[in-house]
Amino acid sequence: MRKLTKILLLMTIVTTVTPAVAQKDNPLLQDWKTPHQTPPFSKIKHEHYAPAMKAAIKEAEANVQKIVKQTEAPTFENTIVALQKSSELLDKISGVLFNLNECNTDSELQQIVMQLTPSLTRYENKVSMNEKLFARVKAIYDQRDKLNLTPEQRTLLDDTYKGFVRNGVNLSKDDKKTYSKNSERLAELSQRMNQNVLADNNDYYLQVTSAADLSGLPQNVVDAAKEEAVERKLDGWVFTLAYPSFGPFITYADNRSLREQIWRAYNSRGNRGNANDNNEVIREMTHLRYQQAHLLGYSNYCEYVLSNRMCETPMQLGLFFRQLLDASMPYAQRDLLEVSNFAKQHGAELPLQRWDFSYWSEKLKQAKYDFDAEQLRAYFPLENVRQGIFNLYGQLYGLTFKEANNIEVYHPDVKVYEVMDGNRFMGVLYMDMHPRASKRSGAWMTEFRGQSNINGKQIRPLIQVVCNFSKPVGNKPALLSFDEVETFMHEFGHAMHGMLSDCTYPGTSGTNVKRDFVELPSQVMENWCYEPQFLNTFAKHYQTGDTIPGEYIKKIKSAEKYLAGWLCVRQLSLGLVDFAFHTLSIPIEGPIEDYERQHMKELLPPVKGANTSTAFTHIFAGGYASGYYGYKWAEVLDADVFSKFKQNGIFDKKTAEAFRREILSKGGTEHPAVLFRNFMGRDPNITALLQRCGFEEEIKTAFEK
Repeated sequence: MRKLTKILLLMTIVTTVTPAVAQKDNPLLQDWKTPHQTPPFSKIKHEHYAPAMKAAIKEAEANVQKIVKQTEAPTFENTIVALQKSSELLDKISGVLFNLNECNTDSELQQIVMQLTPSLTRYENKVSMNEKLFARVKAIYDQRDKLNLTPEQRTLLDDTYKGFVRNGVNLSKDDKKTYSKNSERLAELSQRMNQNVLADNNDYYLQVTSAADLSGLPQNVVDAAKEEAVERKLDGWVFTLAYPSFGPFITYADNRSLREQIWRAYNSRGNRGNANDNNEVIREMTHLRYQQAHLLGYSNYCEYVLSNRMCETPMQLGLFFRQLLDASMPYAQRDLLEVSNFAKQHGAELPLQRWDFSYWSEKLKQAKYDFDAEQLRAYFPLENVRQGIFNLYGQLYGLTFKEANNIEVYHPDVKVYEVMDGNRFMGVLYMDMHPRASKRSGAWMTEFRGQSNINGKQIRPLIQVVCNFSKPVGNKPALLSFDEVETFMHEFGHAMHGMLSDCTYPGTSGTNVKRDFVELPSQVMENWCYEPQFLNTFAKHYQTGDTIPGEYIKKIKSAEKYLAGWLCVRQLSLGLVDFAFHTLSIPIEGPIEDYERQHMKELLPPVKGANTSTAFTHIFAGGYASGYYGYKWAEVLDADVFSKFKQNGIFDKKTAEAFRREILSKGGTEHPAVLFRNFMGRDPNITALLQRCGFEEEIKTAFEK
């Protein structure tokens, strides 16, 4: 999952359009008289963004100045709450601009974002380094124990105070200038990273003109490749780096040389020495991040980030990595040996290369479990999966989802729903499911508007789920792989974390939680995918309507732990690379791929030119810097939580309501450890994760040391 963090997006830009004219003609500056004040996408043009942001910055500046200049003594209401409300217009505009740049962009919009980003960051720094504003915040913070604040107010005050400190308000004048300059550059580089990866993704395609080269590929993949070729006006079949095309090709294509070709293309994005190369972007970003942390008194950027996480120090994180890696590595090596031996028995040359592992591990899975993942697709048409998930949330939380054709969308692929809890309107849900050149790869949840309820003004969220799932082909509906079903459940979990939020302030609502806790509500939902009671409610053959056979579900369950060690080490390796980049104190010398190779715990032979980092947008453009470990961290939490659902019944409403009340509705109103403890009645226990992975004794021993 890649979730967009909430960033204050502001700008100063010279334009010939006066604020008065912009207010009259610019839809971004008007009150949206649309259902639920949803964005009127058809009216918003690229030329509207600059004047809208200029007007919004003027309003935000005035709001901040009102807070600073008031003669009344600082109070929670006139300072902290006022600050929360100061950028409402900016939040509205930026929610449209930056989300569309992720999922429906073009070269003009990308250029607009690149032009605005440094100025937006400059203003954000101006606010966070405002000493008079901070003095008011500090005055409230210093008397916090006497103010009889609610837990949410206490958390918001603490976050606000620390936000100023962590963004340089106490720095010297010269250091503030350096910090601000670095922040602007980092924001620009982050956008550049995303654009480079998207460009490299779109620049490559593999054209196949001989039917013999399609051997091994499932028919739906071949049909999709034919449609892609027709769209591009090319002969034969075309495969792209969009994962619904790349993934099946690398897994099923018998032609090893073509697997190698497309694998190298996918794994060299941002590392091709062209105009989209990210080597210098990463080199500069990592050093600037170190400089920022050092200015604030931290030894490295990782230490700075973890000072505001559940995992509090690099030492604690290093121990987490070491314990889990030591315990899972023997299983990963066993997985590799088993796949290698199987491949050798079937004529493959050893050692296996990186473009071989998915192919041969899938062959072994089929042989070992009589499990063919492609057979499952017929039982997972997108519409059925979507309805199955809707029904699950209806059964657990009483929610209903009604398609809203009267709400505008930004692209024909998008469907939009009104979400209700009985008669209570909960929010709007946009769902954008299929890949296209204007959308970056991956899957994520974000929002056009967050939830809040300040002074009784109830604002319900506008949530967006974006994926890159297999498209419909010909007369066939979009048929999802089991992995895509899991991804759907994951992102929907994030969406419902935002949708079920019942907080007062935008700064604490929804997914505004510590980054190593945010994956709990998403990852826990993946567990339902392995439960027959859930699968039987929606997994029906798209042609016959037959429910998925029981033996298929048994195969899914029996293969649940397949390659558990290998996959654990792979995820830990990505976290270790992230850790290595952000514990640096000097600039990286030499190619980024060499530095990555020193820290990646890969068991397959290295490949010249292959580099995960140069397309690792999670940590360089997505808010997960020094936080990628959070996926593994949250696995402990999600397995533990699901054990309670299993104990009480996976559809148990009492358990679901407790999870909603103590976790989903609370956002970041209290520390995650408190929220978890309120639900489970205790601190996290690793036993459930050990059982799910299938290597209990080794990990248990490692964690008890």
